This record gives sequence, structure tokens and C-alpha cells, in this order.
Amino acid sequence: MHRTALVLFSGGQDSTTCLAQALTRYERVETIAFDYGQRHHVELQSRLKVLEALRSQFPHWAPRLGEDHLLDLGVLGQVSETSLTRDVAFKMESSGLPNTFVPGRNLLFLTLAAALAYRRGLEVLVTGVCETDYSGYPDCRDDTMKAMQLALSLGMDKRLLIDTPLMWLDKAQTWQLAEKLGGPALVDLIVEHSHTCYLGERTQRHAWGWGCGHCPACELRARGWERYRES
Repeated sequence: MHRTALVLFSGGQDSTTCLAQALTRYERVETIAFDYGQRHHVELQSRLKVLEALRSQFPHWAPRLGEDHLLDLGVLGQVSETSLTRDVAFKMESSGLPNTFVPGRNLLFLTLAAALAYRRGLEVLVTGVCETDYSGYPDCRDDTMKAMQLALSLGMDKRLLIDTPLMWLDKAQTWQLAEKLGGPALVDLIVEHSHTCYLGERTQRHAWGWGCGHCPACELRARGWERYRES
């Protein structure tokens, strides 16, 4: 039975929900994030507020919540010509993928997370990737995660599990999962402190949280919130 986990924690709705679930499942949970020159750099501050709020509002989880890690991954921003790392408008590319797709991002994130997990003695990598309500990113698909789990386990010569609790959930179901895990208090925490907006906007407050309200990430989160509230 797995007892320790490393959560890839950006501070958004999905990763906060994944972190909450990990805290119900594993005895020791650490977190990791990456600074890759993202336009929504504010998420790196928001995630610290989420961690603080989780510790204070859910004291039964606090003893399980261990060290937080932030890695400088500026090289990814240097090689990425995307709307998440450059000041360009959101659009669809001829490939059929949105220009918010950062090639190799999740592959690199998981590789570095696995290296850290190896050193820290952590058995499970938890990530909020999903191929139900998503933008078609190939590095969020279940097949990619299975392939990465095999490659990392072979390359590290150590069995690693990649846990993807949101893989088959839409955004409304992700809100429902948060409520199941931590009740209205966790839902309110996610609304108030987590960050999703690709533009890094935190001056406009909506029912579902802070954001510009019109970027792809905000629209997805807002639609999920509406369906969740109607259910």
C-alpha cells in the first residue's frame, strides 16, 4: 500500500482538489511547482495561500502536509512560443491544438517530479491532468500518463505510480469532488484562493473565483461551476 505522495501543485482548482484528495489517502504528502516563465506567474503566490489555508482550515490534514518545493524551469519558457509564455492572443493552431499548449511541459514536470520523489522517498506522483474537460493537450491524456509511469519506473529502477484522480471527471464533477472531500469549506477555499486564469488576472471576482472571465481557462472553470451549482 502506498503511503507517501508528491503532488504537482500549481495552485489551481484541479491541483488543489488533487492535493485535498491526496491528504485523505496518504500519510505524508509533499508538493511541487514550477516557475517556467508563465504569464500567469501569480499562481505561484496563490498556491502558497492555498497551502496556508489548507493547514489552518483543515487541521486534521495539516500533519500530513509536508515540504513544498519550487523548481526554476525557465528553460521551458525560453523554448516555448505559446500564449502561456508569450504576450500573444489565444487562438487555435493549424495542428488543431490551442496555442496555450506548451509542448513537453507535463513530460518535463513529471520527469523532474519523479527525480525529486526518488530523492525524497515518495512513492506516488499525483497530477491533475484530465482528458474529459480539457483543451486537447496530448500530454494530459491517459495513454501519455501510462507511458510516463512505465518510462519513469524503468529509468529510475524504482516503481513509481502516477495518480490521475481527475482523468475522467469534467469540471462540474471536480467541484463535486472538492465538496465531497472537504465540504463547502473546501469549495469556498478553492473559489477564494486558487488561481486558474491564463492572464494572471486577480482583480475581477466572480462566483467561481478570480480571473479575467474570458480566457479559455476561466471559461472552462465558469462552465463547470454553473453545472455544479445546478446539480
